[in-house]
Amino acid sequence: MKLFAIVLIVLGVIGLIAGGVSWTKKDKVVDLGPVEVTRTEHKSIPLPPVVGGLLLVAGVVLLVANGRRTIP
Repeated sequence: MKLFAIVLIVLGVIGLIAGGVSWTKKDKVVDLGPVEVTRTEHKSIPLPPVVGGLLLVAGVVLLVANGRRTIP
């Protein structure tokens, strides 16, 4: 549960700062001996600031709730 809360916090911060997650993917299209053709493709997952804030708050709430739980 603690790991899930930390993941939510990290995703929330990324959503608030960067507005989402993006990455670049390179594909080899043609490989004919010494001739090689590649294609670069940019992909992204947009994350609105409201969703980032909700993820951050949910992660903090889970983390605090997990810390308050006591074992009898």
